[in-house]
Amino acid sequence: MATTDLDARREALVAVPDDPASAARLFKALADPIRVQLVVLVRQAASGEACFCDLADEFEMPQSSLSHHLKILVSAGVLQRERRGTWSWYRVDHEVLDTMEQFLRPGGPLRDEPASRCD
Repeated sequence: MATTDLDARREALVAVPDDPASAARLFKALADPIRVQLVVLVRQAASGEACFCDLADEFEMPQSSLSHHLKILVSAGVLQRERRGTWSWYRVDHEVLDTMEQFLRPGGPLRDEPASRCD
């Protein structure tokens, strides 16, 4: 499989867990309840991946709106997309979720203690 710009962005994101721009992009992608629900549905799929057709059945919204949410998740690297015939299949990129965990874990960039405190 050929490396794409998205693959390169994902590799850079995973490789630099303390980059504020990467963190913001990830958290912004998950800052919507629909997108969080999409990630949950994909993670809970029996095969570890979900077809757009199955995801669309779970939401009462136009397919174009659902596609927009999925595009944001794919662009941020949270989900990976594979075209099979007329449908797209999605799976969670666990390396990117691990990167998010690194931001939040004790000792991580977002959990470090301040260098000094005002009294």
